[in-house]
Amino acid sequence: MKWRAWTPCSFLLTSADAVAAAARRHGPQRVGIFLGTSTSGIYQTELAYRRRDPADGSLPADFDYACTHNTFSVADFARRCLGLAGPAVVVSSACSSSAKVFASARRMLAAGLIDAAVVGGVDSLCLTTLYGFNSLGLMSPQACRPFDAGRDGISIGEAAAFALLERAPEHPGGDAVMLLGVGESSDAYHMSSPHPDGLGARLAMQQALQDAGLDAADIDYINLHGTATPSNDAAETKAVGDVFGPGTPCSSTKGATGHTLGAAGGLEAVICALALRNNLMPGGLNTRHPDPLLHLNYLVDNREQPVRRVLSNSFGFGGTNCSLVFGRAG
Repeated sequence: MKWRAWTPCSFLLTSADAVAAAARRHGPQRVGIFLGTSTSGIYQTELAYRRRDPADGSLPADFDYACTHNTFSVADFARRCLGLAGPAVVVSSACSSSAKVFASARRMLAAGLIDAAVVGGVDSLCLTTLYGFNSLGLMSPQACRPFDAGRDGISIGEAAAFALLERAPEHPGGDAVMLLGVGESSDAYHMSSPHPDGLGARLAMQQALQDAGLDAADIDYINLHGTATPSNDAAETKAVGDVFGPGTPCSSTKGATGHTLGAAGGLEAVICALALRNNLMPGGLNTRHPDPLLHLNYLVDNREQPVRRVLSNSFGFGGTNCSLVFGRAG
């Protein structure tokens, strides 16, 4: 499935065969790789710390930081595996990481530095993440319930998602999925809490719409960041309401996937592509009683109807925000 973008990008839910075909078309040095992660291979460091030398505390000799914990190891491994030789970049901006890579790749495409890019993200479970979020009081003891009146925290998930981004052809196929717009902001309100009025989120959404040349009314569905923490969902509601009003259908798919952290933006871009291809707005799993104080058109059940353009939100710690607009070509 191609994921293609206007001015001048294109976009494909990808496989190794699709990447190999792109490398043959453009040359392996003209295909970049742009991945997001927050944990990389930190789990290997955790295991190594358990085996420290009892005398001097040194890490075991077989611990290889460069190929595990190092965030660049994610892109380095993927580039070697796919036989690519173009630029390789890893973005680590917490939970917006694998959304922001779409923007990074598109800028390189627009600059003529590459002709195609593998974009996406990956995060795996580790104790650093689990204990860290638990210490912040953000973990739910049950499956998370985004935008539910009784929501009480996140569920940690793990995932990997990849797509192939290319310049759009002059006449893309009617079922092609396009990256239409990107919006980024950094409100730096707090290290771990969102701006209560969703300032940075609002700026990212407005910029994405402007970049796509669209009005708020042109968006059929919003994939919310929706972590199921009380403060995050309330702040995002305020931001979405300021930009779109209360009528645009929306939901958070984290009830189905958990919060996959650095992989969330890429994973939810894939979900948006599937929504466009299948004319399906996904309902928010586990949300049984939408919070009446959050004035959104929140979907609790799947809705089948034509879907032409969608917006996906990804917001990270420290106020790193990214919104992406996707649409069908035909």
